[in-house]
Amino acid sequence: MILHSNIIGEGQAFVILHGFLGMSDNWKTLGGQFAEQGFQVHLVDQRNHGRSFHDDEFNYEVLAEDLKAYCDENQLSDIVLLGHSMGGKTAMLFATLYPELVSKLIVADISPRFYPVHHEAILNGLSALDFGVIKTRGEADKELSGYVSDFGTRQFLLKNLYWVEKGKLGLRLNINVLQNEVEEIGEPLPGYSTFGKDTLFLRGDRSEYIGIDDEVIISNHFPKSKIVTVTNAGHWLHAENPKLFFEAVMQFVK
Repeated sequence: MILHSNIIGEGQAFVILHGFLGMSDNWKTLGGQFAEQGFQVHLVDQRNHGRSFHDDEFNYEVLAEDLKAYCDENQLSDIVLLGHSMGGKTAMLFATLYPELVSKLIVADISPRFYPVHHEAILNGLSALDFGVIKTRGEADKELSGYVSDFGTRQFLLKNLYWVEKGKLGLRLNINVLQNEVEEIGEPLPGYSTFGKDTLFLRGDRSEYIGIDDEVIISNHFPKSKIVTVTNAGHWLHAENPKLFFEAVMQFVK
C-alpha cells in the first residue's frame, strides 16, 4: 500500500502532491525544472488517484499517513513539501504531524479553513462516462461537456483516461469513493495544528481560494509563513503561470 511516484533527479528530497482529481503527471514539467536545480523530486499519486492504490477510506488523516509510509519506505527526511489544493491540505496536516521530516512547506492556492463542496457537476460527469459505449477520448469529451462546459477543465479531467486493454478505456480515478467521500475534501486543518518552520502560501490573483480573511487563519497555524500572489493565474496557478510559480518557489527554497 505504498503510493506510486515518479522520481526525478538527485539531491534534497522535494515531494509534490497533486490536487483533487489530478495526478502526479500534472507536475512532470515543473518537477523536471526543480530537479535541474539540484533536488530529488518525488511526484506522488495520492490514494484513489493516478497509479496509486484504491481504498474505501479517504480523508486527510489517511492521506497524511500514506505520505508518512512513503517517506519511511524511501528513507526521506528533511524534505521540501509542496501541495496544491487537496494536496496542500494533505501537506499542511503532514507538516503539523511530522515537523521533523519537513524542512520547508509550500502550499499552492488553498487555506487551512473549511470549504463547501463544489465538485458535484464534475463528479456526476465523470461517473456518467460509460466505457461500454465510449470508445474514444473524443466521445468521452463530448459526454463530459454536458456536465463541464470549460474545455480546459475537461482536458485536465480527461488526463485520467487510460487504455485498460486494447479498445477499452477506463478512469484511473476511484470515482465511486471520491464521489461518496467528497465532503472530506473541504475539511479544515484541526484547530490545534501548527507548524513552526518556514512556509510559503502561493495564491492566484484570479482565484478566490485564499482571501483576505484567510491571512489570519494561515498565520495562526503557520506563524513563519508568507503569502505570495502569482499574477495572471487562477486556482491552477502552476499550470496558468508556471514561470512565475517556479520563480517564487525557487526564491523560497533557495
